[in-house]
Amino acid sequence: MTERELERRARHRLSVLRHVEEVSGSVAATCRYYGISRQCYYIWLRRYEAEGLEGLKDRSSAPHHTPHATKADVVEKILWLRQQYHFGPAKIAMYLERYHDVKVSSSGVWRILKKVGLNRLPASQRYKRRSTRWKRYEKQRPGHQLQVDVKFIEPLGQTGRKKRYYQYTAIDDCTRLRVLRAYPRNDQKTAIQFIDHVLAKLPFAVEQVQTDNGQEFGSAFHWHLLDKGIGHVRIKPRTPRLNGKVERSHRIDSEEFYRLLEGQVIDDVNLFNSKLQEWEDYYNYHRPHGALTGQTPYERLRQKAQNPLS
Repeated sequence: MTERELERRARHRLSVLRHVEEVSGSVAATCRYYGISRQCYYIWLRRYEAEGLEGLKDRSSAPHHTPHATKADVVEKILWLRQQYHFGPAKIAMYLERYHDVKVSSSGVWRILKKVGLNRLPASQRYKRRSTRWKRYEKQRPGHQLQVDVKFIEPLGQTGRKKRYYQYTAIDDCTRLRVLRAYPRNDQKTAIQFIDHVLAKLPFAVEQVQTDNGQEFGSAFHWHLLDKGIGHVRIKPRTPRLNGKVERSHRIDSEEFYRLLEGQVIDDVNLFNSKLQEWEDYYNYHRPHGALTGQTPYERLRQKAQNPLS
């Protein structure tokens, strides 16, 4: 409201006060005439007697003291997580409690985002949910089943002759523990190298591996697993939802890892794997997982080791 409008409203209230003295002689009659309560009239009268015309101007309705207001540094963290990682309110609240020992409800986070216009992401950054929601099943013990898939990656900031990279991913169905590795080729020999890397790295035995029907998971890969006493199952063609955990993890990679690497020149597979290793460690040991009620994959693994039925 402009200063001119404030002045006009104050003069209107002054005319109400004068109406009693100069016209009606009755507070009740004046209040009925102007459609205001007597309580309102006496508030204006006290303010006018104390401050003159200035006291009749509109005042802020905001409370003088807001004990439950979110602190500025917490608001700053909320906005940073939203803009940097596109996290939703629930994930932001989870991060604040875990890493900053700050408790803010997801609805409180949403109100802060709405206040600054960040409650909805741009359409290009918004996840499009399927119209059909599939029920997900979770294996009850580590190593019961791994989901394995390949993510095709264009070189980051590449100049000159382009090279293409392939991110191989294995995720444990029970704990969501992941192993990542980048390769310049995508064939059965590479898939076998990757699965051997996975088996050497995981802290538990693997009983079964599930893949799609890609050529890299052909008969040589299949028999390599069987020779190691590990089952190999392929999902039905054109049903990526059956490999949903690894597919979802690839979307997280795009949102929280690759988007932050945009503009960097990474044209060497060893440098690429060094970055991937940092991301893998963060994902397994530090990133709270929504499907694990805020636990990290490593925390879920420790819980299963202590109580297999949990």
